[in-house]
Amino acid sequence: MDKLMKKRVKGILIDTAISTAVSVAVEQAVKKKVKNSFFQTAVAPALVLYGLEYVQLRKSGQTIGQKAAGIKIHSETGEELTPKQIMKRMVHRDTLSSLIYLKNPKKYNTTGAKFPHDVYAETVVKEV
Repeated sequence: MDKLMKKRVKGILIDTAISTAVSVAVEQAVKKKVKNSFFQTAVAPALVLYGLEYVQLRKSGQTIGQKAAGIKIHSETGEELTPKQIMKRMVHRDTLSSLIYLKNPKKYNTTGAKFPHDVYAETVVKEV
């Protein structure tokens, strides 16, 4: 596995741990107010994950996990990430990206810099 790919994995593992901890806290806070178990087990954790990632990427171009791993998300044009790019990247990553990658893995950069969701959102991951 390439060095950049290892850093991406490390970053997402850290971000997932943080998101899980925040989700548990949110679940406890809304448990009495929202009785719907689907919301508590599926919707709330997804909102927390997307919310945390969106805010962090919008603010600095990297999440806490990415910062710890030494990587940053950049726009292909070199400009600041736009809200549209961030949303496209997150949603595509969690829906179609894996299927597209498995269909033709050789098409994508094997160094870990670009995956289908990066291509779709016009972003690239770089070491910092």
